[in-house]
Amino acid sequence: EAGVQVLRVSAPRTKDVPYWRRTLAELILPWALLRGLRRSALRDDHWDAVVWYSPTIFLGPLVKTIKRKHGCRAYLIVRDLFPDWAVDAGVMRKGGLAYRFFKWIEQFQYRQADVIGVQTPSNAVLVARDAPAGTRIEVLHNWLSPPGETFDEAPSLAHLQGRINFVYAGNMGVAQDMDGFVTLARRMRDRDDVGFVFVGRGSEAARLKDAAKGQPNLLVLDEIEPSVLPALLARCHVGIVALHPAHGTHNIPGKLLTYLHAGLPVLARVNPNNDLVSLVEDEGVGLVVPGDSVALLHAHALRLADDAQLRAAMRQAGIALARRMFSPESAARDVVAMLTVNFDN
Repeated sequence: EAGVQVLRVSAPRTKDVPYWRRTLAELILPWALLRGLRRSALRDDHWDAVVWYSPTIFLGPLVKTIKRKHGCRAYLIVRDLFPDWAVDAGVMRKGGLAYRFFKWIEQFQYRQADVIGVQTPSNAVLVARDAPAGTRIEVLHNWLSPPGETFDEAPSLAHLQGRINFVYAGNMGVAQDMDGFVTLARRMRDRDDVGFVFVGRGSEAARLKDAAKGQPNLLVLDEIEPSVLPALLARCHVGIVALHPAHGTHNIPGKLLTYLHAGLPVLARVNPNNDLVSLVEDEGVGLVVPGDSVALLHAHALRLADDAQLRAAMRQAGIALARRMFSPESAARDVVAMLTVNFDN
């Protein structure tokens, strides 16, 4: 696909299932992948390196097996510090049996990596506490290619068509705490020129759909194909970034890059001291609420809705930032460089 050889194997379902079932499925996942690889036409191919992505935190056994067989290096791309974010969000108790189990899995995964790439400098400090001493840790920015010139047809925005629409596109789970934006929509329901569109899947999606039934300015849509998303974003005006204010970790979500490439200014509600705050503010690509201030979120939303010139300036700044800092080419160069460098120097 697009010049890349892809192997697909059958594996347990990990999305839209209860937490206990997802945990079991992800525990089985590395063994399911190994079984599929060994049964495939690629079983005798030589591996020069392994690059893998977290979440999930459960792929350590798979990477360890491949490294041992091929004598190669491994690069772990960390995009979500689980289980710590679950503790911050109140889903899990720190020090409890579940937390200690997931922490052991996380640390086992870290031990398989020769290099770990994190999203922000602050996360490098957090990962270093759990990774083996001497593990190389670097900042590897997220990446995304700009959309093509032609888009698939987007779903209808129904009664929100023609409004100044704030859009959220991505996972809707506990880590996002979307209730803050449901409250914002409720506060702005008297503005018949403003709408809110949530699109995606996740553990909170059904509940958010129920909440939208009583709010005429809020529309919650099912997940759509990536090829359709650019057409949807083209009908919107501001992109929403939502991270639970109680998080102690740092995250620059992939959806931020999607908004930047689409030319959408950002309205972000994130945890205080998150590195994303300075990025958005310093680059002039949006407005941020570092915490759970409903009043500040409302004020920022009003400003973005009412100031077309501000949105236009942020649009240009966002497109430039996406091309400069978040390109796939830049990320690929960084990964390959760290996999081939002489660690003895």
